[in-house]
Order: sequence, then structure tokens, then C-alpha cells
Amino acid sequence: MNARKAFLLVSAVAAWIIAFNTGRDLAFSLSYLLSGILVISYVWSWNSVRGVAIRRVARTRRSQVGQYAEEHFEVTNRSIWPKLWLELVDQSTLPWHSASRVVSALRRKGTQRWLVKTLCTQRGRFRLGPLTLRSGDPLGIFYNEQRLPATGVILVYPLTVDITSFEPSISELSGGEARHRRTYQVTTNVAGVREYATGDSFSRIHWPTTARARRLMVKEFELDPTADIWLYLDLYAKAAAALPWRPEPPESPLFSSDLRPRTRMRLDLPPSTTEYGVTIAASLARYFIARNRAVGMNSRGRTREFVQSDRGERQLNKFLEGLAVVDAAGDLPFANIIATDGVRLNRNDTLVAISPDPSIEWAVALQMLQRRGVNSIAISIDATTFGANTRDYSALLSELAASGIPTYRIRRDDPLGTVLGADPEFGARHHPLQL
Repeated sequence: MNARKAFLLVSAVAAWIIAFNTGRDLAFSLSYLLSGILVISYVWSWNSVRGVAIRRVARTRRSQVGQYAEEHFEVTNRSIWPKLWLELVDQSTLPWHSASRVVSALRRKGTQRWLVKTLCTQRGRFRLGPLTLRSGDPLGIFYNEQRLPATGVILVYPLTVDITSFEPSISELSGGEARHRRTYQVTTNVAGVREYATGDSFSRIHWPTTARARRLMVKEFELDPTADIWLYLDLYAKAAAALPWRPEPPESPLFSSDLRPRTRMRLDLPPSTTEYGVTIAASLARYFIARNRAVGMNSRGRTREFVQSDRGERQLNKFLEGLAVVDAAGDLPFANIIATDGVRLNRNDTLVAISPDPSIEWAVALQMLQRRGVNSIAISIDATTFGANTRDYSALLSELAASGIPTYRIRRDDPLGTVLGADPEFGARHHPLQL
């Protein structure tokens, strides 16, 4: 109970006591006035949140770190009484999503609309809503609220950086045996024909077969006989390291020089080996898929994230969706993942291992794969720059260099696009690939 309400209630009770004891008209008039104020204020407050419809629509349920998430809000007064003020309190979990707002002077049958743009600074799956609608009487004596439980979800993809080149170059990736695996992408290998299905492109229709069968038939394709790229991300809990981090609120889009929703800008990564590893994996996936390579992913954190190798924009979306929600909560060392899951890789495939683990065991596991003809590239995230000062990477780096495995060493605050686009810190730039 606020102080104003308590004062009026006590004053009204006291006025009625004085009026009945003295019988004076002034005392009765004061009692009627105070009681009337309380009754009218209560009815006004009760009616203030009735007949109000709220609609929120997200422009898209997918966004990316460095881009803006947009929500359109619409508040409509369906009652015949105007609303003096309405307060909307949003409980969304999207960081810096300032959707709360005060709507004033909403006339009867009137509508107010506005747009909320939030710069996404953290990857993950976030909740939009619920909303709480609050209002009250003009004197601020009574307040009433209504909870709107409807919620939605927005998925924020991890940040990707531009990489101009990477070991090995595209021209060095060798071919292999035909995969005999169907793909939605158009390749030079036609595997057969099938009946037309809704959504198939008309350019895939095989007209001679269509004429013979007297129904639409489309061509099916299979992957080109080229080596696949596999990204293995280490999410072992004991290998991860991070420094305390307090994110700063992003600049308001009202003062930004470019208000386009997909504007990319420079953002500082959280000082965490997991965030650096996720960003590296997402950036390499985009790099290879943009060059029409078949890319797959394997990681084991709280759950297993496995993406079968394929190419195309749909494949990149699968990567980003999986990497948006991973965390370093795995209980299986990285060396065990390489040793057990690496047996599925074919000869001439390339495995890119991303790990902050200083253990020499995962370097030995890569050596075993190399003996089977699987090419390896190591990306070692130096956890000593993320607060794990007791770790020693000298034995690991020496083992990788002795094996001829191209190795990149990533430190905190390194420009990832520049480091990954340069020559490996260890290992040969142009190592021979077996045919």
C-alpha cells in the first residue's frame, strides 16, 4: 500500500468518525469527498487495463551477433473510455532488449504503434515476453496490472568474421571417390530422376523423361567426388577458460549512421575460449561453403551437435543454428572425440580441430588419422590469455609441428580474420595431400 492510499483511507475513516460524532455538515461533506475520491479512483484503476489489446510481431525469429533484431508493437484501446496512461513491462531475456514503454493519452478505439530495434551482442536462444500491462488512476492512488503470458523465441547466430584465405587453399583440396549421396544442391553428377514435388525448381525438370512418363519428372543430384571439410570443436568443460566480463550496452540505433537491420559492425568477443572457438567454427563454415565445399561439424558439449557434410546456404544455417546454443559443458576429452568419431572420415577428407586443450593426446589422435590419409589442421586457442595461467602449450605445439600439421595459435583479442588468413604459425603452408 502506497503512502497516498494509506493517507486517504485514514483520512476518510477519521472524517466519518468525526461526522457521526459531531453531526456537522462540513464533516459529512468532507467524508463524502474523500470516499468519492477513493471509489472513483478504484473504479478508474480497475477499468484502466480492461479493453486493451497488445500485439507484438518479430520481423524474424533469426538474427546474428552484430545485427539488429526488430519487433513491432501495437497497442489498441477497444473500450469506449480513453486511457490516460499505460505502462508495458517486458520480461524478455534478449540482452539490451528495451521493449518496455509508457503509452500516454490513448483515445478510445485508438491505436499506437512503435518499432523496437535491438543490437544482438550475444549468441543463444532467447525468450521474447511475457508482457505486464500496468495502469492506474490519475491521482496515483490505485494501480492495476494484467499479465500477458504469450511468449516467443528468437535465435541469435554467433558472430562470423571475414576470412580471405585459409590453409589449405581451395585448389589444393583433392578429389575422391563418388559419394553416392543425394543432395538438394545442383551439381554436375546426375544420380537419376523422380517425380516432381512441390518446391522443386523448374530448371531441374527432365523434359525427355517427362514426355515419356506424361508427368513432371525432375533430376536428382549427388555430391561431387571432392574431399569434405570437417570442423571438430572442443567443448570439454575442463579445457574451457574465461575471464570475468561485463558487457556494455550497445549504441542506440537512433544514433547509428546506418539503420539497416542487417548492418554488420565490429563487436568485441567475450573473453572466453568457447566464444572464440564458436566464432572460428562459424567463420570457417561460411568461408568453405561460400566456395562450394561440403562441410560437416562435430562437437560434444551438453548435447552432441553433429551436422552431416553438405554444401549450400541451407547447410550454413544448420551450422549457425547448432553453434548458437552450444556451451562448454562436455564430459568427453577432445582426443576421445577425434579418435572415436574420426574413423568415419574418408581418405582425403580434411579435419579442422579447434581446441583450447593443452593436452598432447589430441595431437596424437590427429597423427593417427593422418596415417589413414585424413588431412588435419589444428587451431589451438591459447587459454593462458583467458586466465588459465598454469597451462603449458609447448609440448602440444611441438608435437603438432613435428607431425607437419598446420597449426594456428589464437590469443585473446587477436583479429581472427587476419590470423586465420595468414600462414600457419607452425607447420608447412603447402603440405602435400594424398590422392
